[in-house]
This record gives sequence, structure tokens and C-alpha cells, in this order.
Amino acid sequence: MTKARNTPARVSIAAAIGGVTLITATAITPMFWLMYGGFYTFLLFLCGIVAIPAGHLGRRRGKRLGGQDRGMALIAILIGWLLLLVSLLLVLAYYGLLAGLVLVAHFLS
Repeated sequence: MTKARNTPARVSIAAAIGGVTLITATAITPMFWLMYGGFYTFLLFLCGIVAIPAGHLGRRRGKRLGGQDRGMALIAILIGWLLLLVSLLLVLAYYGLLAGLVLVAHFLS
């Protein structure tokens, strides 16, 4: 007999770790964020979107499995919401940067 696994919880924590890795990469290489900001932000948003529902499924399945990986799923849900918040802030920062550059170019010309 094989032991039942809480696969949704593991998927959610993997997505959360992937998003945290993207945030770290953005912080370490800000020039790449300026060049590929949309790509980084989209992947960050996608990791958050995957982590939240998979975390909820993992918590529900964990309840049926006697509490297996429920804490990990909860951490992934929280990180998923933080990833969505950070991706929104990155979009606002990117558009703010572009708007600032347009204003500078307008005043210099």
C-alpha cells in the first residue's frame, strides 16, 4: 500500500518558491528587470496565481490526510498573495518609470 501524497500542497509551495526566486533575481539584476520587466512580472503573477488555488486544494486534501502538508500549503497561500501584490507593485513601478521618462523627455525638448 502506497502512502497518499498531498500533491496540490507540493505544487503550491513549488510555485511560491519559484516566485520568491523571481523576486530575488529581480533584486539582484535590476537591469534585466528594466529590459524584460513584462516577462519577469508575468512569471511572478503566474506563480502567485498557481500558488493560491493549489494551496487551498492542498489544505483541503491535507485535512483528509490527517494534517499532512497543511502548514506548507498555508505558507504557499500567503506567499502567493504576496507575489500578486509584488507583481502589481512592479507594474506600477514600471509604468511610473516610463511616465517619468516621458515627462523628462518632454521638458528637455
